[in-house]
Amino acid sequence: MIAGGGLCGASLACALINSGKRILVVESVAFDATTQTTYDERTVALTFSSRNVFSALGLWEQMEQGGVQPIRDIHVSNQGGFGQTHLSCCDSGTEALGYVIRVRNIGSVLLDVLDQSEEIEFLCPASVINARTDQANCQIEVVHGSKIMSVTAQLLVVADGGRSHLAEKLGYVVNIKSYHQSAILCMIQTDQPHQGRAYERFLPEGPVALLPHHIGTRVGQFASEACHFAVVWTTNNSQVNQRLSLNNKEFVDLLQSTFGDRAGSFSDASTRKSYPLSRFRVDRPALKQSVLLGNSAHTVHPVAGQGFNLGLRDVACLAQLIVESGFALGSTEMAQEYVRLRKRDAWAVESFTHTLIQVFSNSVAPASWARNAGLLAIEFCPFAKKILLNRTMGLNAIPQKLTSSIPFH
Repeated sequence: MIAGGGLCGASLACALINSGKRILVVESVAFDATTQTTYDERTVALTFSSRNVFSALGLWEQMEQGGVQPIRDIHVSNQGGFGQTHLSCCDSGTEALGYVIRVRNIGSVLLDVLDQSEEIEFLCPASVINARTDQANCQIEVVHGSKIMSVTAQLLVVADGGRSHLAEKLGYVVNIKSYHQSAILCMIQTDQPHQGRAYERFLPEGPVALLPHHIGTRVGQFASEACHFAVVWTTNNSQVNQRLSLNNKEFVDLLQSTFGDRAGSFSDASTRKSYPLSRFRVDRPALKQSVLLGNSAHTVHPVAGQGFNLGLRDVACLAQLIVESGFALGSTEMAQEYVRLRKRDAWAVESFTHTLIQVFSNSVAPASWARNAGLLAIEFCPFAKKILLNRTMGLNAIPQKLTSSIPFH
């Protein structure tokens, strides 16, 4: 059973089609509700290994038809300093460093596949209110409409997002650290074609990222031109409400003065949204009869765009264990192997994103000089670029079939 029909939960269900397993997916928010984040207009940057996962599942071509913008290169800079570096797909030897895609596009493709599968049962809207394990199975209570249902499963996969109440009920030890920051999200128009270039600019309060948006689609009021970016602006919580309350011109002017003009002149920001940022981690994301997946196991800072991609590598690993390992479903041995396989990657991503924020948000002069020198060193050292790109593209995790674009069947 999968508790949570969002992107990670739905991706796992798709990966298990034809596995011979009976799958129940429980999702608490109706898919046509305005609060359903699987179907909103946010964008996400998929890494090359995440593209491989969807390609192995036979879903990538459908997602491309809905609009995908390859990231050809990334410009990284430090406000007020001389340090900057330029990362290109030529450095990685791949067709792209990543792909910008609307969350709604991913979700609709996943749901279409699940709707057509006879092996998967959907309960939505429905909620898991309790879960406990015994010697052989997991006993789960589900509220669906006016009914409370009792479900017995060999394995409960918890994929209902950060700070899951199920994690604590199942005995997981949760570590939470607030960054006292929030991310402001919107779309912005510029007067220059982006040509597939993304930007990450580090400010004392946190980074601002510009992700090139897909050519030929329409988002909100924007025409189908290659002159739009998705903005992810990290800011201190004390400044969030003030920036959200600015009118369009005031917000555009503030973003322009903060970011600079390297991406062109900004105009026509879309409606802004924000969400708080925290670091959420479960040291052992699998126990007998249960596994925590994606944000339920780890939530990281959005710098470098690693969160959902880390969750997809969870999906690839767990799916391969279920389909091919030979371990009994929900067994202690399966849980131990999952923890072993995912521990290094999860720790590396959490440490990488956390360190970036600590180093680049430090305004002390020696630290500022060191990070500027570090960016320049990366710019002139191909080996250092390769290491950084392997990390950000998800290519140095323990390889799985799906992350290598190899289907199970």
